Amino acid sequence: MAKHTTNERMKHAVFVFSEDQLGYKFSETHPFNQKRLVLTVDLLREMNALPEELVVPARIATDEELLLAHDQRYIEIVKKAGAGEITPEEGESYGIGTEDTPIFENMHEASARLVGGTLTAVDWVMEGKAQHALNLGGGLHHGFRGKASGFCIYNDGSVAINYLKKKYGARVLYIDTDAHHGDGVQWSFYDDPDVCTVSIHETGRYLFPGTGNINERGSGQGYGTTFNFPIDAFTEDESFIEIYRTAMKEIVEFFKPDVIVSQNGADAHYLDPLTHLYGTMAIYREIPKVAHELAHEYCEGRWIAIGGGGYDIWRVVPRAWSLLWMEMNNIPLPSGNLPARWIEKWQPESPVKLIGTWEDPENMYQAIPRKEEITEKNSEMLNKALYMIRNA
Repeated sequence: MAKHTTNERMKHAVFVFSEDQLGYKFSETHPFNQKRLVLTVDLLREMNALPEELVVPARIATDEELLLAHDQRYIEIVKKAGAGEITPEEGESYGIGTEDTPIFENMHEASARLVGGTLTAVDWVMEGKAQHALNLGGGLHHGFRGKASGFCIYNDGSVAINYLKKKYGARVLYIDTDAHHGDGVQWSFYDDPDVCTVSIHETGRYLFPGTGNINERGSGQGYGTTFNFPIDAFTEDESFIEIYRTAMKEIVEFFKPDVIVSQNGADAHYLDPLTHLYGTMAIYREIPKVAHELAHEYCEGRWIAIGGGGYDIWRVVPRAWSLLWMEMNNIPLPSGNLPARWIEKWQPESPVKLIGTWEDPENMYQAIPRKEEITEKNSEMLNKALYMIRNA
């Protein structure tokens, strides 16, 4: 891997954000709502956890950069769609103009800015200006080379990983803890021995995109560098955390990456309206903690984190993503009450009663009658998924 430069004034972490990232908007009623970025940034500022000197604006990815993971024809179709030059029917074969991914004005520019935000994060880390970087506007892991899918037009994770390989010669570990399988990134690097993709997600038996089985392990020279951990519906914190911590420690030791890219969808929470997992804020403390530890142990601290899913934008995402940034920036993780001013500011706009504490309320849901069975099933899955490296 190309050596990154040293910088005596290296920042510990930077936060990539600009108001322009809010332009990625399908409609007022679409579940993918970038209002969650505003809510998260405001919560962090109320916590005095986001000084302006750590905020870096997102740039727009160039067409040449988008071509690292997308076809020229597809990019042109996205441009035409955003300029009102094609109908939804004409865009449908490209996944555009569908219920999941409606056409909106300037969709190319808005999508390219989310990708550019992730590339900005990559450069800050790989050029030695920061150990870690976060772009919550990224994490669009369902996008394919020539087709939009699952709310994702361009796949910033796939572009960024190829960018890391091409510009920096890096060996990349991609960790995806979104409740939906990280299919677009996985298939982009399925035969690549220098990219290891890991996805912990709700089983595709119940949830989009229906892929991510444990037998999806890669192909050709990349066989053995794809790992999937499909967990059962109604999985709770303890089982999720056991799988995540065990898998990550063993996979990092096996693969020995130069840099970690983590996708941080916040939709494995019980309150998320699109999934069936029973996570609480406890998992959103543990996920970044483990990634942080491993980045320092194996990658000289190089860690790029991006956003992802998360559809309870009021009660879940701001808290989860704030915890991610605080962990990344070595700020002690908070407990107790959220800032009163944040609650007072946003409660009138929220359609649901905000949760006023960093922890979730006790007895948030009724006890799961199949808990023991689900935990045992997940444990068996974990052992099968790791069998290959445990017996190498």
